[in-house]
Amino acid sequence: MSTEPLPAPPSRAGAPPAAARGVLVVAGLMLAAFTFNTAENLPVGLLSDVAHGLRVPLAEVGYLVTGYGLTVAVCSLPLARATRNVPHRHVLAAVLVVLVAASRLSATAGSYGTLLGARLATALAQALFWAVMGPAAVGLFAPERRGRVVGMLSVGGSLATALGVPAGNWLGRQDGWHAPFWVLTALGAAALALVAGWLPTTRPGSGHGARGIAPDRRAFAVVLATTALSGTGAYTGFTYIERFLTGVSGFPASAVGPLLLVFGVAALGGIAAAGALLDRLPWAMLVVPVAVQTAAMTALWAGGGTRWVVAAALALLGLAVAPVVMAAQALVLRVAPGRTESAVAANSAAFNAGVALGALSGGLALPVAGVRGTFLIGAVDTAVALAVLARHARRGRAGGRARGGGSGSVPDGTAQAG
Repeated sequence: MSTEPLPAPPSRAGAPPAAARGVLVVAGLMLAAFTFNTAENLPVGLLSDVAHGLRVPLAEVGYLVTGYGLTVAVCSLPLARATRNVPHRHVLAAVLVVLVAASRLSATAGSYGTLLGARLATALAQALFWAVMGPAAVGLFAPERRGRVVGMLSVGGSLATALGVPAGNWLGRQDGWHAPFWVLTALGAAALALVAGWLPTTRPGSGHGARGIAPDRRAFAVVLATTALSGTGAYTGFTYIERFLTGVSGFPASAVGPLLLVFGVAALGGIAAAGALLDRLPWAMLVVPVAVQTAAMTALWAGGGTRWVVAAALALLGLAVAPVVMAAQALVLRVAPGRTESAVAANSAAFNAGVALGALSGGLALPVAGVRGTFLIGAVDTAVALAVLARHARRGRAGGRARGGGSGSVPDGTAQAG
């Protein structure tokens, strides 16, 4: 089967061929993912600056991450279902308009309430964006390229960690925390132009991208549980990484940006390594990063007072976190028991519920366990996710032996698109 984008409806005269339109759409979606992910995580590197500028406690700024995650978690599935009969092009254009408007509002926010409202609006847009982005993109390419397409989209999101958040941290410290949001406004507008300009308007539910290629309700539930638990584990500690690096490890504030860059570059490396294998080893590309994340969170807790250990463990954490999200997304598109928009929305809700719960539990644990203890709590949460995957693997192997063959739900890296 061809790896070229599938034929699109006729468009205006002088338009690029279908292959070029597919590339332009994926580029726009990558840019949008970069902008959304940067907006979501920007407060992590600027907690102290925002708290000082708005004259609110540090924990309240941390709750900007919690509120964002809760909004995405609660609204992803209802919004996906409400818009399931609307063409992807129209949905994506609408959410990108909201992204641009909310980013501009954040750039001019003079109070905590205004900033919180702008972030909740961005979160609503992101909730729907993640639900539609994957199905819209994979539908432009042949089915056997789903993993590669998801990998490309994940590069956009991971660049936010590697480049967006560190650059936003640096710019915010140079010109004030409002400045990065002006940049996000411009990037959102560019993404809107690409997606609205070149994504074909197709009938909702049509094409192979609308359905899973190996539907499996049990495997789908395992992916959702892993997504939620690993997200909780990562963000229980990572939400307060600035305080950890300066207060526990003794790094100067000026080192936070470069250390986040190390985290982000490692995330890109993880995406590149895992993305090339997603189509052949879908389950292994989830199991391995979850195990690495568990080890990294444990190392940050145990070696928090030793700078070189912290730098190495932070890189290891980056190597794991982004591939977990990417592999879960690819598996959801594979095992979705119904429409992929709803399945991806459920996975996005699970991840953002984990982000919100992690940020909240980390904040509640600060007075009791200290910022260092949040990484131990996160390690335990991630270890539970690993146990869920191990149990599914054992059940899958037992079922395969009973039937005398393999199963599309067995997490051994040989899943079949039955």
